[in-house]
Amino acid sequence: MDQARKNVVVLAGCQGLLLVNNSILITVNALAGYALAPDKALATLPVTAYFVGSALTTLPVSLLMQRIGRRAGFTAGAIGAILGSALCAWGVYAGNFWLLCAGTLVLGVYFAAGQYYRFAAADSASADFKSKAISLVLAGGIVGGFIGPETSKFTNDLVAGHLFAGPYISLMGFALLSILLLRWLNIPPLSEAERREAGRPIAGIAGQPTFIVAVLCGMVGYGVMNLLMTATPLAMGHQHPFSDAAFVIQWHVVAMFAPAFVTGSLIQRFGLATIMLTGVVLNFACVAIALAGVDVINFWLALVLLGVGWNFLYVGATTLLTESHTPAERAKVQGVNDAAIFITMVVSSLSAGALFTYQGWQTMNLYAVPFLILAGAGILWLAAARRPPPRVAA
Repeated sequence: MDQARKNVVVLAGCQGLLLVNNSILITVNALAGYALAPDKALATLPVTAYFVGSALTTLPVSLLMQRIGRRAGFTAGAIGAILGSALCAWGVYAGNFWLLCAGTLVLGVYFAAGQYYRFAAADSASADFKSKAISLVLAGGIVGGFIGPETSKFTNDLVAGHLFAGPYISLMGFALLSILLLRWLNIPPLSEAERREAGRPIAGIAGQPTFIVAVLCGMVGYGVMNLLMTATPLAMGHQHPFSDAAFVIQWHVVAMFAPAFVTGSLIQRFGLATIMLTGVVLNFACVAIALAGVDVINFWLALVLLGVGWNFLYVGATTLLTESHTPAERAKVQGVNDAAIFITMVVSSLSAGALFTYQGWQTMNLYAVPFLILAGAGILWLAAARRPPPRVAA
């Protein structure tokens, strides 16, 4: 096995541990927030704080990795997870809503660093292996889909009299495992010349259709997914038990990452535009099923389609972004891209609690439709721009 494939295996394992972290937080953050919040409209503020922490640190983390390397940067993110998890557990134990939010804010550093696993896989991959490397690393997240919700159910009552403290404590152990696994990561750092080279200004790079559509689809894919996923435990909590919400989130996370085993191959066979448009269509199907009813089967099928749609959009957008920059430009381009995604996630998670509280589950699904139309239009525009001109007969 060559080094690029070894790195994919290590990074896929780290992705799995990151998604254990995320799926536990998805399952408990809104519920813990609802239990502790002084105003129930603030129930999803701990989720929002998680993404605010990510948005504030994603560009600094990218620039830090350019200087100290991927492995050291990923390790720093995992240390942030340990500190943030401890604060969250303390906040739940003390019944302090704002301490819980502070903990999820710090945990956001781990999520920001972990978003670069997919880019790190592309760093040492050949051009023909790049989309598969990105896809296979994301496939590691399927581990989180099974382990995370099960861990949250198993540890929910771990600390007697303090519901939800146990899941936050478990996150520290998973972050330690990530630090150990990273010892096997070996990605050559940028050369001294590449670190010194500034490359093009970001304004010039951002004018490319490739960059515009990659960022747009990353924002829409993550924003729609995060809006509906964040509100799902709240929407189910009024008429379905916690175990049903954990089950739905479990299969949502599986649906997000299981397709990644084949997404790279599908892109190679059918093209980026086709797979990304398919992701948009699957998101529309998710909204339609969510509007059709509030039984467990509706939530389950809607969230499964949402997960697969996100996968196609996200893998496609990530692959597209790698075509828009040189190695010397990758830190700022990747940092700006992920900062834009995290800002979208902040807005969507902050909106989720208020939209659900004041307008309801089905109405909030309709808010996704204009953004999905925009993403679809962007993909079609790029496909037209990249189509070779017709050949003129001699």
